[in-house]
Amino acid sequence: MTDNQHRPQDSRTPHDPRRPQDLDAHLFDLDGVITPTALVHMRAWDEMFSAFFRAHGVEEPYTDADYYAHVDGRPRYDGVRELLRARGIELAEGAPEDSPETETVCGLGNRKNDLVLAMIREDGVAPYPGTVAYLDALGPDAALAVVSSSRNAEEVLRGAGLQDRFATIVDGNVAADQGIPGKPAPDTFLVAAERLGVPAARAVVYEDAVSGVRAGHAGAFGAVVGVDRGVGHAALADAGASIVVDDLVDLLDPAHEAGAEA
Repeated sequence: MTDNQHRPQDSRTPHDPRRPQDLDAHLFDLDGVITPTALVHMRAWDEMFSAFFRAHGVEEPYTDADYYAHVDGRPRYDGVRELLRARGIELAEGAPEDSPETETVCGLGNRKNDLVLAMIREDGVAPYPGTVAYLDALGPDAALAVVSSSRNAEEVLRGAGLQDRFATIVDGNVAADQGIPGKPAPDTFLVAAERLGVPAARAVVYEDAVSGVRAGHAGAFGAVVGVDRGVGHAALADAGASIVVDDLVDLLDPAHEAGAEA
């Protein structure tokens, strides 16, 4: 799949980059943008990799810096592969059907996923209030999609009571089934815009991960909103965000519009 296959052109007057809410379609990452499940994922990655490193005598501990540099926003197995490569550790790829006890790339990814599901089921999940306020402000006729590397997107959205808000969901399951490259490639976002019937130039991407912002930038979308949940404004701006905010509700506050542009 090439970018041009999913990048319709649009010749309308450019919109105000400080007002992404004026665009026609809104493509939201899930973890860290709609729900704070990014924190759950961080805990699960930490628990899984820390135990793996201890068991294999890896002296350098797993840190949050590892998460942001190699894991955040990527499909699960890509995150495992990238971090192991960064540490000089070679494991067999395995297969998605590998049990969580299997020491393969897929096995470790499945081990992490089991931890995430257990944490969500034990503690529940609630959406960010600012994101809900922003969704409310967009109105019932806005074209909305979730674009997530997670294979648990529908379960998380159901738990948050938001599944009915979104016309389409392009998640890790869809990407795997259709062979769509994951973030930082733009393809999942482009597919979501195509499903909504809106050209990329009239759609906005909302992301908290550097890899996701890079995907939005590569897709030539009308705007890419970076939501800073810990990565840092500079990192999101450097990755290609057209505007960076601490919370999506900030986009509705005129006081933020003059100074929030990246």
